[in-house]
Amino acid sequence: MSGRLVRLAVIGTAAGAFSGLFGVGGGTIIVPLLILWFGFGEREATGTSLAAIALIAVLGAALHGFGYANVHPEDGLLVGIPAIAGVVAGTALQQRVPERTVAICFAVLLVASAALLIF
Repeated sequence: MSGRLVRLAVIGTAAGAFSGLFGVGGGTIIVPLLILWFGFGEREATGTSLAAIALIAVLGAALHGFGYANVHPEDGLLVGIPAIAGVVAGTALQQRVPERTVAICFAVLLVASAALLIF
C-alpha cells in the first residue's frame, strides 16, 4: 500500500472514530489533515471532507440508532432540513471569500469550541 493510501486510511479511521465518539470528525479531523498532509486547498479539503462525511454520517446514525437506540429521527430532521439552507449559503460564501480567510475563521472556530468545552 502506498504512503498516500496509508495516510488517507489514517485520516478516515481517525474521522470515523471521532464521529462515533463525539458526533464530529469531518471538519475537525479530515479538513486539517488533508491540508497538512496532502497540501489540499481549503476548498478542496472541505469538499472532500463533505463527501466522506456523507458515508460516515449514514453508518454512524444507523449504528447509533439501530444498535443503541441513541437517535431521535424527528429531531434529526428538524436540525437537518434547515441545515440544507446553511450548507447552500456556506458553500456559496466559501467560494467568494479568500481561502486564507476561511482557514483563519475555521481555526478560530476550533479554538473557541475547545475553549467552551474546557471552561
